[in-house]
Amino acid sequence: MTKRTVYRFQANSLKDTTRLAEHLSAYMDQGAVIALDGDLGAGKTAFSQAVARCLGVVDTVNSPTFTIIKEYQGRLLPFYHMDVYRITELEAEELGLDEYFYGEGVTIVEWANRIEALMPAERLSIYIENLGPVERSFLLVPSGEKYQNWCEALKENKLFYDPDKLE
Repeated sequence: MTKRTVYRFQANSLKDTTRLAEHLSAYMDQGAVIALDGDLGAGKTAFSQAVARCLGVVDTVNSPTFTIIKEYQGRLLPFYHMDVYRITELEAEELGLDEYFYGEGVTIVEWANRIEALMPAERLSIYIENLGPVERSFLLVPSGEKYQNWCEALKENKLFYDPDKLE
């Protein structure tokens, strides 16, 4: 089993969270999948909203907790926002989520660990840890060459703090 590299981004404000979204969204293309996890209130939806804005979504983006999936049109790509907290893996499978994962847009899945077996092997997994009122730690784990390249490019631009070093 290959050891995965973990990248850390420290956000001391919502502006920092938006900065991470801006940098990542610059790489997002058709079929990009972001798996978001973290405790309640960690900022999964805030991060998703920031990505949507960066992709040119003009509609209000809110949590799809009860609708499971919301579709938006961005400037160049569709944006698919999912929240799978309230469904089982079997229910998720019946929804045909893979059509989104391998579709024409960018997909963000909140609570992705709940449907781990259905998630594409290649994706960017992000765990958001709540450190205080506005402070967050983002742990990024790329799976697949494309996502590894994204993170390495951001590391080169000194976006990450203490890459590869988790305390």
